[in-house]
Amino acid sequence: MSTRAVVLAVGHYTPERVLTNADLEKMVDTSDEWIVQRTGMRERRVCSENETTSTIAIAAAREALERSGLAPEAIDLVVCGTVTGDMWFPSTAAHVQRALGLVNAGAMDVGAACAGFIYSLSVGSAMIEAGHAKRVIVIGADALTKFTDYTDRSTCILFGDGGGALVLEGQENTDRGVLHTVLFCDGNGIPHIDLEVGGSRFPAGSRQAEGRRTKIYMNGNEVYRFAVKAMGDACVRCLEQAGMSADEVDLFVPHQANIRIIESAAKRIGLPDDKVFLNIDKYGNTSGGSIPLGLYEAERTGRLRKGMVVMTVGFGAGLVWGANLIRW
Repeated sequence: MSTRAVVLAVGHYTPERVLTNADLEKMVDTSDEWIVQRTGMRERRVCSENETTSTIAIAAAREALERSGLAPEAIDLVVCGTVTGDMWFPSTAAHVQRALGLVNAGAMDVGAACAGFIYSLSVGSAMIEAGHAKRVIVIGADALTKFTDYTDRSTCILFGDGGGALVLEGQENTDRGVLHTVLFCDGNGIPHIDLEVGGSRFPAGSRQAEGRRTKIYMNGNEVYRFAVKAMGDACVRCLEQAGMSADEVDLFVPHQANIRIIESAAKRIGLPDDKVFLNIDKYGNTSGGSIPLGLYEAERTGRLRKGMVVMTVGFGAGLVWGANLIRW
């Protein structure tokens, strides 16, 4: 008898500080009109000096756990999609495990940049389907503003901080749960988005790191060209492999990277505007936090309800991309 990973509850966290387009106009040569037209972004949230990725992940996971009604002891695994952990090790997931008292849970991070939640949900649901876990907390959380160059007008307008978390439970005899996932990577795109200093190639403070970038770099034109095709392709492939059509999708919650990329992906699979969820104007690109934050807001506003089919899709540095189909 097959087991599916069913979503019991969702939580979120965003920092209080708001960085608007008007604020950015005072920092770099840009304008509100230009940012809105190119990206769809109007403001984004920024961590305070004392807030970190684990701050986001812990708060989101705590809310999801409380809303699920489960005791901390019931959780078997924490999977956190992030590339901005508090430190290289231990994992952000370990911080969550400790903070929430998840005494029976294993914990690990998944590094897939802006596709981090897509990959993490795949891991969490697969562990449940394989019988290795009964209940899993899946988190997407990032604090990219900690690594943003606020003198680079091409990237500093894009990024914000935040995230969300889902509690999954293995259930039998149900049509709900994670229905299908597709994951992809093209390592030839590695040079297009990176953060050079900090890893074992260019350790922070080392001779090798001298003159290397300590902030996020992105070749915007190449990433845009790639993402427009990849997002739509992943959605089509996911639907085909699941034996479903776009007509069966009730809501589309894509990674909030760029309004034009989102519109292109929705058009590729034939989804009308009223099935596309957007919050890019409020939060910008929150990387791995983008999709679960969208799922949270969609549910809380009544756009995502039990039994509905939701499609998620994301792409990020690697270049990696993928899509999930979930019956909520």
